[in-house]
Amino acid sequence: MVEKKEALYEKAVLVGLVTSAQSEEKLTEYMDELEFLANTAGSEVCKRFTQKLDQSNSRTFIGTGKLEEINAYAKENEINTIIFDDELTPSQLKNLERELNRRIIDRTNLILDIFAQRAQTSYARMQVELAQYEYMLPRLTRLWTHLERQRGGTGTRGGAGELQIETDRRIIRDKISLLKEKLQTVDKQMATQRNNRGKMVRAALVGYTNVGKSTLMNVLSKSNIFAENKLFATLDTTVRKVVIGNLPFLLTDTVGFIRKLPTQLVESFKSTLDEVREADLLIHVVDISHPSFEDHIKSVNTILADIQSADKPTIMLFNKIDNFTYEKKDEDDLTLVTKKNYSLEDWKKTWMAKSKYPTVFVSALTRENYDELKKMIYEQVKEIHTKRFPYNDFLFEYFDEEGKSQM
Repeated sequence: MVEKKEALYEKAVLVGLVTSAQSEEKLTEYMDELEFLANTAGSEVCKRFTQKLDQSNSRTFIGTGKLEEINAYAKENEINTIIFDDELTPSQLKNLERELNRRIIDRTNLILDIFAQRAQTSYARMQVELAQYEYMLPRLTRLWTHLERQRGGTGTRGGAGELQIETDRRIIRDKISLLKEKLQTVDKQMATQRNNRGKMVRAALVGYTNVGKSTLMNVLSKSNIFAENKLFATLDTTVRKVVIGNLPFLLTDTVGFIRKLPTQLVESFKSTLDEVREADLLIHVVDISHPSFEDHIKSVNTILADIQSADKPTIMLFNKIDNFTYEKKDEDDLTLVTKKNYSLEDWKKTWMAKSKYPTVFVSALTRENYDELKKMIYEQVKEIHTKRFPYNDFLFEYFDEEGKSQM
């Protein structure tokens, strides 16, 4: 089921809606992200189409006029794929494919396809395959073309029989059940592994996709985990032992989150998220150079709340300060100051100054403020360790990389 391809699509266009619940500015952010997703999947985005509607059209998502405009452009420019920013209903998918005669992809399907490309281990592939089948099940009328009736049984010349699509649905349900059983077995094995890790403090890197978690993992654990400037570069959970000063702990790199994360993926990657649930400390990594980083924080916090992990001890780690830019205002410029005019020092005086969590600004790439980060992690791990073992005689002392005591 899981197909790994270098270029899943060819020429594509994007489609999104401005609605009462989604402003034009917000749609632009989503469309920028959708284009990044499309590029990650291997497609070339040729054009964006947007439309203002109170709500999406129940039949074709967009209006008739916009549909005709997209159809004309697709024919003229030999567009292969049309990608919609929101999840489409089965009937919308069916109607759009009939009207446009092109491959129709929604945001959920696009993310699932990227996960299929990125899955490396058999466990990750099973998780993605389960999510694909659960997405596919209600959409079989669109995906299946052999809807002729089967014969009723041996020795008959017809009979009521059953629709092929009903057989296909049963096959898909059986595959879903089998995959869930296999994943449950692996989940138990992984739970046993977590229990066998002893009593060391466990920290987990969490955050939006493509914020630099894997790069940070490599720097902190001195390992060589795959890291790339693409969405969902890594899917498999990686655990490494890290020692800062004289204090060892386990550090986990987890799959990145994203806005409008498909529910199928949240469910199928349950055991991956268990690493977050069972962590003692969360290191919430944020790309401070991204213009929508505040929205990214909200999205991650929403998912953390959904998996009952929002109240854990947390370090807010603002990464990529080497890539941070802002529009500096002249002293005689009397126009209103906006967030795009904020320097890093300005940001530190905003809501970040009132954060209940320790905050640090770093660059995983250049290692700027790396020592400050290590000391902050050390203090948090030490505090958790001390609460867990209040009568431990272990001598806590932080040393820098040259072995000099920092206490």
